[in-house]
Amino acid sequence: MLKSIIRGLLRPLLYVLFRLRIEGDTTQFNAPRLLIIANHESFLDGLLLGLFLPINPVFVVHTTVVNNFFFRMLLTQVDHLAVDPTNPMAMKKVIRLIEAGQPVMIFPEGRITTTGSLMKVYDGPAFVAAKTAATIIPVRLDGPARSYFSRLSGKYPRRLLPQITLSIQPATSLAMPLAASAKERRLKAGMAMRKIMQTMLFNSQPKQTLYSSLLDAIAVFGYHRRVVEDMKQIEYSYGQILKMTLALGKMVARVAPENETVGVLMPNLASTVALIIGMGAQRRVPAMLNYTAGAEGMQNACIAAKINLIISSRKFIETAKLHNTINALQNVRIIYLEDMQQQFGLFDKLWLLCCARLFPRVAIPASSPEDAAAVLFTSGSEGKPKGVVLSHRAILSNIAQIRAVIDFSVEDKFLNALPIFHSFGLTAGTLLPVLTGSNLFLYPTPLHYRVIPELAYDRGCTVLFGTSTFLGNYAKFAHAYDFYRLRYVIAGAEKLSETVRQAWFEKFGVRILEGYGATETAPVLAVNTPMSYRTGTVGQLLPGITTYLEPVPGIEQGALLHVRGPNVMSGYYRYENPGVIEPPSSTAGPGWYSTGDIVAINDQDDDEGFVRIVGRVKRFAKIAGEMISLEVVEKIAAQAAPTHQHATSTQADAQRGEAIVLFTTDATLARERLQEAARTLGHPELAVPRKIVRVDALPLLGTGKIDYVTLKKMAEAA
Repeated sequence: MLKSIIRGLLRPLLYVLFRLRIEGDTTQFNAPRLLIIANHESFLDGLLLGLFLPINPVFVVHTTVVNNFFFRMLLTQVDHLAVDPTNPMAMKKVIRLIEAGQPVMIFPEGRITTTGSLMKVYDGPAFVAAKTAATIIPVRLDGPARSYFSRLSGKYPRRLLPQITLSIQPATSLAMPLAASAKERRLKAGMAMRKIMQTMLFNSQPKQTLYSSLLDAIAVFGYHRRVVEDMKQIEYSYGQILKMTLALGKMVARVAPENETVGVLMPNLASTVALIIGMGAQRRVPAMLNYTAGAEGMQNACIAAKINLIISSRKFIETAKLHNTINALQNVRIIYLEDMQQQFGLFDKLWLLCCARLFPRVAIPASSPEDAAAVLFTSGSEGKPKGVVLSHRAILSNIAQIRAVIDFSVEDKFLNALPIFHSFGLTAGTLLPVLTGSNLFLYPTPLHYRVIPELAYDRGCTVLFGTSTFLGNYAKFAHAYDFYRLRYVIAGAEKLSETVRQAWFEKFGVRILEGYGATETAPVLAVNTPMSYRTGTVGQLLPGITTYLEPVPGIEQGALLHVRGPNVMSGYYRYENPGVIEPPSSTAGPGWYSTGDIVAINDQDDDEGFVRIVGRVKRFAKIAGEMISLEVVEKIAAQAAPTHQHATSTQADAQRGEAIVLFTTDATLARERLQEAARTLGHPELAVPRKIVRVDALPLLGTGKIDYVTLKKMAEAA
């Protein structure tokens, strides 16, 4: 009776104090065997779930949690069972409860998060779910971590009464995995449970725009939190970023009509980040131009996206020596930020200070998450660049997918030298930390191999993104202590060299996490993580991504990867059809994107969903009727001469159809060494190139990728 009275008083009180929101279907809790799982953010979690779920489950709690006096008092209001999740015998009690028809509530992480992200998921709760064939209902708690009842670090801003949301996800289940032993079945069940939890975190993210996401970050972390630093050596707070966002968006709105695609030719600066978000808030679409592509590449990009106006900076044009490139562009108007700032008059400043900054949500017209947030251009490594239209939904979905599998936190400081015109540099390197409360240092170029390690040391950076080429050069010039604080080094955009991987581990003690993606997917599709890592793969696919594997004639191992998900682009702008968005479509159907990559998932060496890249469809040569991967040829060359760089292309061959041409920086590399390396790796004689061309350096694009268009021309002329 007393318990009912206390619950009756607490429920409306907490509902009002925490401005509680309950989202999802509350009618799905009638399964005969029911297991409810939730993330664990604070000591309030059990009380909130016990009061506001439509049923009264038995709470399974960690034995160490019961030792806390406050938590023990809260547990008096709910039915509970204290167990050690590492003890298989303890889990048998939980199994008996579920089989008896009693709904059970478990926190699969066991302990309260100390990072704000998902912690280790125990195998025990997963085995219970599989053993009982229970219906699983995931519930996402969002907000308790910001209260004084959490265990986050002091850097995380606390609120006495933060707003709390309970997101009830659709019911699912977990089948008992097939394995030779009970231990293996438990491990596989634990992996499956972790994926359910990751999917829950991703699915419960709000649907919003970059601008509204920035405002949410400000609401959580405060106007005064310093978040972005660039080469001006100024740490900009959220309040200053918002001020720049509002002002720059207003300036661009004056010179460009609504929904127009406007070129942005700017370096990695805090003002560039504000410009991108501000333009999107004003429904002008920033098209990030690759200033390393030369006049022809930029002109082709402008034609494809029908860009008539480019926003740039006189100081940047002068510093980057882009005068000739700018002057060569045709049918494009250039407007400089310096001139726009001078035209920002008194009434504009009054609007900014007295209206927009005070009421930022009403000062800017609301836009849709499906609106275009940015246009990025493919590297053009295999032809003319295409404009990739990414919506707010796509970019923010990819950020949510990444955060669901990697525990970035407010303790982290990102060092991003990857250009913002590159999708990896924009989404992962820039917007992810800015919109989630991590600190960010922006550096204008990844090519300063001696400077970047020193910056990582001086600024105490903990996260670094890069390509294999860039990371290899950082390792070459860095002091052994420069990267002492790095928690995460994530490689993408090109295949990670084994030499680079070993160099980082031996010199810095850092394990590089290799990922995989495409500009068209905003960009990350898969990534290795500390909790889910497999050497030789690019990790497991992120939550929310559906795949279709299409067999390719002549290729026995692997299949062509098609993907679909919320992070997939809205479509292409093509040079042949300027300004018209071509929605994604492939042989799998509308809405699917064909990556062009041959991958193996769940092959003979792995049944845990790790993705292994076999090669690109366009990077296979047909020699004497056999399909030979050019990436295999490059692996053979790397085995024969691991300290040098190698790349391959093809040329026509009257007798064999095609011939492989190997370009190498090793002046002594001979075919005999390649044959020996091929035998060591178990590859056929056909994969050993007959033509070897020595070069001083391989041609590279501005993003660090090998320029295969130039290589193809070199091969045809060889």
